[in-house]
Amino acid sequence: MVEFALVLPILVLLLFSVIQLGIVYKDYLALTDAVRDGARKAAVARLSGDPQGTAVSAVDTAAADLDASKLAVQVDSTWKQGQDVTVAASYPYEISVLGIVVKSGSLHTTVTERVE
Repeated sequence: MVEFALVLPILVLLLFSVIQLGIVYKDYLALTDAVRDGARKAAVARLSGDPQGTAVSAVDTAAADLDASKLAVQVDSTWKQGQDVTVAASYPYEISVLGIVVKSGSLHTTVTERVE
């Protein structure tokens, strides 16, 4: 019983840390998927009136699990056929264990596609 009482706090701390890392990884995957979706929309939206707005809108729509007010999206392209369009986004994260912030920063991802 004494050994369990000594080890339990460490196990709980480890468990909560793994849960927090899983949440950050889920956010990273959601961000990457949203940026990939936005880059694809930007690559095929060359003839629409506002391809940059279409790409940003696609990222915002695809990132439904993320807080849209914290999502920063950048789109760089000349929108000429055969050129590249690059969509980049960042989203803040915070890893807190038992209410103490252990690490914080921004998740970044970039996707480049060729304009069709």
